[in-house]
Formats: sequence, C-alpha cells, structure tokens
Amino acid sequence: MEIDHGTQEAWKVVDDGWGRKAVDFATLSEPANCREYVAVHHRLGVREGDRLIDVACGAGLAVELARVLGAECAGIDASPRLVAIARDRNPDADIRVGDMHALPWGDASFDVATSFRGVWGTTPAAMNEIHRVLAPGGRVGLTVWGHIKKSPGAWALAPFRMADSARVAHQAAMVSLGRPGVGEDLLARCGFVDIERLTVPFVWEFADPETFARALASTGPAYEAMQHVGEAAFVEAATDQARELVRDGLPLRASIDVVTYLARKPGSRDGQ
Repeated sequence: MEIDHGTQEAWKVVDDGWGRKAVDFATLSEPANCREYVAVHHRLGVREGDRLIDVACGAGLAVELARVLGAECAGIDASPRLVAIARDRNPDADIRVGDMHALPWGDASFDVATSFRGVWGTTPAAMNEIHRVLAPGGRVGLTVWGHIKKSPGAWALAPFRMADSARVAHQAAMVSLGRPGVGEDLLARCGFVDIERLTVPFVWEFADPETFARALASTGPAYEAMQHVGEAAFVEAATDQARELVRDGLPLRASIDVVTYLARKPGSRDGQ
C-alpha cells in the first residue's frame, strides 16, 4: 500500500489492511513466522542485555521471542490494533504506534534492529532511520520475500493477485528488495557494512483449507484483493485452491523463499 511519510491518514490505510483482523493475524498467520524470527535472532547473536528494536513489529511475536533471549526490546508499527496485541504480549517492552520513516528514539539507542518483511522496495528510506538509531557496531537483520514464483508454496500467495492491476504491480515493487543485488545496494547506500545475504526457513502450515483462507484474509495484500473482488469471493477462491492440495494425515504446507540481509553499522561502542 502506497504511503505518504508522516501523515496519519496515510498510515491509517496500513491499519485498515493489517489491523482489521488483528486477532486472526496474530493467532492464525503470524505463528508460522517463528522459524524466520528464530533463525534471524540466532544469526544476529541476540543475547542478554541487547537493546533491540523491531521495525514494523506487527503483533509483537518477534519481540516476545527476542525478550526470551534476554534482549531489552522496543517496537513500532503503523497499526494501532496490532500494537495493542504486541503490548499485551510484551508488557515490559517499549512498543509504539508510529512511522518507521521517523522513529521516535534518539541516535544510537539500540544494539540490534530487525524488520521481518516490514521494509519494502517502496519504503527504502526506513533503512536510514534504522541506521540512525543503531549504535556504532550495531547489527541489523532484514527479511524480504525472495523468489516467490519458484517456491513450492507459491500457491499460498496466488490469491493476492485478485487485486486490481495497479495494486498487483505495486506488490511486485514492494518485494523487489529480494532480487539479487537490490537489498545489498540499499544497505550499502545507507551506510551499512559486512552485508550478507542468506535464506531463512519460512513455512506456512494449516490444519485445513478453511483455516488457511481465514489466516490469509487477515493480511494487508488480501485486503487489497478484497477491495477489488469482495471478501466472500476472496475467501471462497483461497479455500477452493487449498482444497486441491490437502494431503491425508498431513497439514497444508507452503514453503516460500525468504531472504535475510544481515549487516552492521560501522564502528563500535568502545570506539575501537
């Protein structure tokens, strides 16, 4: 969804898409992201005492997992309804509603920054803010969709193409950071060093087609499709598609390529 930085009305569009079914997202869709969250925390070496910010933190599951590792956490998201869940999950964390292009924390406030498919090809300026709030030597982990079309679970994202052509084109621009060289170039231009590109595990698993369709309907791209074809048509199409992939005695499984960029802000807190 296209946004004008810093305007409340523009960010409300994000809440309309991602917050309208916040509880469904938090309980049906987001738990499948755990593999991704845990893998990135491991790669970043998140540990006791790290000051960590999760940008576009959504319902706060990644923050909750970082707190288990001993990190002192903050988070920000544009959706008040998702932030309400994130705060409920993380009562001791500093989680705020706001704009990732104008983070409400001072320079060098954090040792680690993460964003799980929250910074897009259409919102690259957010990386400048992440760089600003990281302390010298601070680590960043950024995940983006990779090669979706070649992923075994590409079927699970196919219903998003029911949106109108302009929004489908915009979705393609959003995921452009997953293309080889694109994310690396962005991080380098924003001042990061020691940039690595990795693949991390991402699998959606669902008990049945109906649960899959309900989970998918809680996402922002689904909302865009529903605006074009209606909610009933979207849910019916997603359910029918999933029925063709049911396996006896096994969950519906959609493995999708997710790329992680790891990098570091130059310098160190001790000046060495």
